[in-house]
Amino acid sequence: MNLKKILIWAGLALVLFYVISQPNGAAGLVHNLLGSLRGGAEALITFVRNLF
Repeated sequence: MNLKKILIWAGLALVLFYVISQPNGAAGLVHNLLGSLRGGAEALITFVRNLF
């Protein structure tokens, strides 16, 4: 196996461990991430609307 596959599997294992050991923390992290993406999308939409 090459290094890229090893790093991908190690990353997935760490994420899985975090989700299993800290489910509330993982849910909060996903919620905050999606909220940030939503805010960025709304800002982009507002910018484009103001251009036209």
